[in-house]
Amino acid sequence: MRGHAPELFGGFRMSMKFKRLLPIPKDIRAEMPLSDEMVARKAAFDERVSAVLTGHDDRRLLIIGPCSADREDSVLDYANRLAKLAETVEDKLVVIPRVYTNKPRTKGVGYKGLLHNPDPEAADDLLEGVKAIRHMHLRVVEETGLFTADEMLYPSNYQYLIDLLAYIAVGARSVENQEHRLVASGVPMPVGMKNPTGGSTDVMLNSIYAAQQSQTFIFRNWEVSTTGNPLAHAVLRGYVGLDGINYPNYHYEYLERLAEKYTAASFENPAAIIDCNHDNSGKRPFQQIRICHEVLDSMSRSETIDRLVRGFMVESYLVDGNQPVGGGTYGQSITDACLGWDKTERLVKEIAERV
Repeated sequence: MRGHAPELFGGFRMSMKFKRLLPIPKDIRAEMPLSDEMVARKAAFDERVSAVLTGHDDRRLLIIGPCSADREDSVLDYANRLAKLAETVEDKLVVIPRVYTNKPRTKGVGYKGLLHNPDPEAADDLLEGVKAIRHMHLRVVEETGLFTADEMLYPSNYQYLIDLLAYIAVGARSVENQEHRLVASGVPMPVGMKNPTGGSTDVMLNSIYAAQQSQTFIFRNWEVSTTGNPLAHAVLRGYVGLDGINYPNYHYEYLERLAEKYTAASFENPAAIIDCNHDNSGKRPFQQIRICHEVLDSMSRSETIDRLVRGFMVESYLVDGNQPVGGGTYGQSITDACLGWDKTERLVKEIAERV
């Protein structure tokens, strides 16, 4: 079967179709502005997060929520429950809701998150997607008072949410990419750099180092320079070995070795967040509970590990497990399996009791 003939673009044959020009982030932010009250509260929230990562606050971060924020009603239901729970543990934990609207795909196909698929069962619609991600994050912030976390899948897209985000993660597939590293050096919030899928600690540390340096590069057709991000830090998510098997990297010995290489002599504010799902759990979501407790045990036995580990990342939603796209279960993940609400509530309280 013959494919479509490539289009001519400036005299060159292209296999890429330019469908439509999307609104720039400034216009989307103006269309859906953050309230003056929440603008005023953002600085204080950011300061709390910064103080935890730098070790000036003994609390820990808890970045928690669905694997993918697929629909506004159930995500807002979850976020409102989480906000009430966060109030009960605020002396121990700074809670940041995961509102992940960009999803990397190992093979490049399938559901890519709210940005691509505002309707998970419909075709891609990025125009509605940029509006949908702003609307969802904005509602979470305005209704709960908690500022949000998302993944930097496309480096330029964070600007649609720049005033709403308290935390950005660079994923395992993106962390070796130069553009992600350079953009991370200029964003005004902490960036967690995950270890790559192959597990290399050096790759992760190199990405943190790059993000902490001042950089000059091309961004949205501008030559830009940055001052470096002192709150770029490590996120340990496990890895896949050459044998195709999942391996964890949250055990005591691994954290000890990481602390030996990841020092204040070479990095600003060494800090690690433990991602309790993904390859650390082998995508078995109920193992997140055990993993949190094992890391807390390690923290209690080692001052070095206690200084290094500044929080946890947990995937949870309203209903245990996951379902296929179109499965129809309200509040259940359509990507990786998650803890349900009852288990989430118990786990958050247990972490707060032990930190």
